[in-house]
Parts: sequence; structure tokens; C-alpha cells
Amino acid sequence: MEGDLVIRAPRAIIDGREQSAVVSVRGGRIVAIGALDTFSGKGSQIVDLADDEVLLPGLVDTHVHVNEPGRTEWEGFDSATRAAAAGGVTTIIDMPLNSIPSTVTVDALRIKREVAAPQVRVDVGFWGGAVPDHLGDLEALHEAGVFGFKCFLADSGVEEFPPLDADQFRTAMTETARLGALLIVHAEDAGTLAAATPASGRVYGDFLASRPPTAEDVAIAQVIDVTRETGGRSHVVHLSSASALASLRAARAEGLDVTVESCPHYLALDAEHIADGATSFKCCPPIRDHANQDALWAGLAASDIDFVVSDHSPSTADLKQFDAGDFGLAWGGIASLQVGLPAMWSAARERGHTLADVVRWMATATADRVGLHHKGRLAVGADADFVVFAPDEEWDVDVSALHHRNPVSAWADHHLTGQVRQTWLHGIRITNDSAPGGRLLTRGQR
Repeated sequence: MEGDLVIRAPRAIIDGREQSAVVSVRGGRIVAIGALDTFSGKGSQIVDLADDEVLLPGLVDTHVHVNEPGRTEWEGFDSATRAAAAGGVTTIIDMPLNSIPSTVTVDALRIKREVAAPQVRVDVGFWGGAVPDHLGDLEALHEAGVFGFKCFLADSGVEEFPPLDADQFRTAMTETARLGALLIVHAEDAGTLAAATPASGRVYGDFLASRPPTAEDVAIAQVIDVTRETGGRSHVVHLSSASALASLRAARAEGLDVTVESCPHYLALDAEHIADGATSFKCCPPIRDHANQDALWAGLAASDIDFVVSDHSPSTADLKQFDAGDFGLAWGGIASLQVGLPAMWSAARERGHTLADVVRWMATATADRVGLHHKGRLAVGADADFVVFAPDEEWDVDVSALHHRNPVSAWADHHLTGQVRQTWLHGIRITNDSAPGGRLLTRGQR
């Protein structure tokens, strides 16, 4: 078994199960996978993994807010892709909002690509945005290679990315259906949120009540109805309300092309353990109670939830209002890009799941939904994107030691199990001193 790189792994996740393997790489792609006893000893670089390490495919995180240009003090392509690599994420898809300009025109996409190109340490693709004044730009953005379009059904939190009303949402999905594009939706119903008591003050329970599960449930029903009406392709981002799972399950049984993601913070953190004033935990939709979390896990196990992504949404410390602890004023978002894999694995193993499950949820299924079928798996022909993971190594999260631009995260001081020891992109190991070697991806690119 010859190649530029040969990795001998006593433990690897291949075809949905853990097994020993030798993986051979040439030209940045996997060219052969064989049994350990078939290894010929040839190869320009030979890497032997330790018995406590498992070879995983690089994760594919399709929900990352990089925020550059415009709000680079919140994050940026340099810090975000350093954090991604350190966390075993070798491909990210950048969200169209929180940067200025938002990615709602071809010119804005060009600006973002120009800014990103010299900085990225992992592969990076881009979502386009669907906002009221730029629905006429969807086709041009699609032709420019975005992976689909993000929209909101309620206030996004930034004025330059307004939500769609019911008619605009139908128009957007009619157009994305025509294009064959994926429309991804922040599904909270604006009317339901307006009817709730607005968040104000330090009490987490009050914030939770301001964004009730019905806001998600109503909006998801709308997504399903318009998907049915238009024959479009839809995806619900960051599900936190388990009560929506039944309608999503029924929609898929009906044959509708609708998928849904959740996030490590909904699956590993719960409202019962969030102190009043702890605004690092604020996100929208919110982290709900433990019973809801149990139901989310049941949905994940049953494949009612398709995959898990970070929804990495960082900010500067001042925007979190730590001094006041006011959930009504604090920025809503959780920075988690570097810790998503160990956070998810720590919670999954406690519930009897395997590393193969985590790989499916965080690498293979995410890659497949956006058409990156050559990523997120250890298979011949796939990109040689690897993670060397120590699943039993325990550690405490020190946010000041993470590569995120700001030391602000709900995961601060959490005790986790599982540590990323190495990350490889296209057969080249990424280190702190590596020059940026990531690529900018377009939809359909091989």
C-alpha cells in the first residue's frame, strides 16, 4: 500500500463502525484502505497512531458565523479556522450574516472570498442570504456557487439582515425550488415571539419564557407547508424544541425534502444548570429544560434530527453584558467551534452512543446535505481530511486557551472527555505554525 502518506490506525471509524485500518493518501485524497496486516511499509510519510487514539474523518460544520468583514473583532477567518482545525473541523460553511456586508449579493460574496482566501486554515464554503430586498439576487448567487440560502422568520438580531414575512418566504422558496437550491431557515415565529413577554433582567427563566417552544413549532409548520406547496428543499437550523419533531417526522414520511439540525449546547447543556445572570448561555432559540433535551436525544437516535453543528456565534465580551447579566440586552450566541466534538462526544457516550454515531452526525450527514460527498468519511476517493482523537482523555475548558478571538463561551470550565491531538487537511498536518492551506469551496466542486 503506497502513497504520499500512510496512516496506521489500530482504531478508525470506517463505514459506520470502529475497526483497524491502514489509510493511504496520494495527492490529498485517500487512494486505498486496507487491513493492518496488509501494510507493505512503503510511503514517503508513515504515521502510527497510539492505541488510545482513533482516526476520524475531519468534521464538516455547516453552521459557522465567521463575521468577517465588518465584525472581525467578534471573530474572523484566521481565528475561526485556527479554532476549527484545533477542534477537528476541516470544513466550515460560513453564514451570510453578522459580516458587513451580508452575503446577499454576488459583490458581497466576492468581497468575503477575497478577505478569506489568504487566511483560511481549513476548507471554507459560503451560504448566501435571502432577505426582502435581495430576493432577486438568489439566482446570481446560486450560479456563483453558494451552498444554499439562509433566511430568518423572526428578527435576526442585526439590522442589515431582516427577516422574511410569509409572502416573502413563499417567494424565496419558490425561487430556490426552481434553482434546486437549499433554503435553510431560522424557524421562530415572529408573531408568537411578539405575543410573549420580552426578555428583561437577570432571570434565565424569564428569558426562556420570552422564546417559547411554540415559536419554533409554528414556524417549522410554516416551513413544512411551504416546502410542500413549492416542492422545494428546506432545512431547519438549530432546533431546540423537541415538540417539533413529530411534524418533521411526518413531513419526511410524506416525502418532503426537509431536514433539521441541532447543536451541542442543546444536547449537553440544560436550563436547570444555567444561573441567573449567566448571559454566556444566551442563544436564540434558547437552551431548554432537561426533559426537552432527553426528547432531542431520542430524536437524534431515531434520525428525526439529521445532524449536529456548532452554530458558532461569537461576540466580544462587552456584548454579553456580563456586568449587568441582563438577558434582554446581551448578544445571543454561543462560541463553540473548537469544543463541539469533545462536548458532543462527552454527552453521547453517557447516553450509550458510539464514536461512529458522532462521526455520522457531525461529518458524514452534514457533508452529504450540502453535496460534499467527498468529505466527512474515510473512504477511497474522499479528501484526506483526518482527526486523530483521544476519546478517553479528560480536560477542562479554558476559554483563554482556545483559538476563538474572544475568551467568551458557555463551555468555560466544563469538564469534557475526548481531545483532538492532530488534524490533517488534504493529507497535510495542520499545526499552530502552519501557513494557511485551506481552500475556498463552491457548490458542486470536487
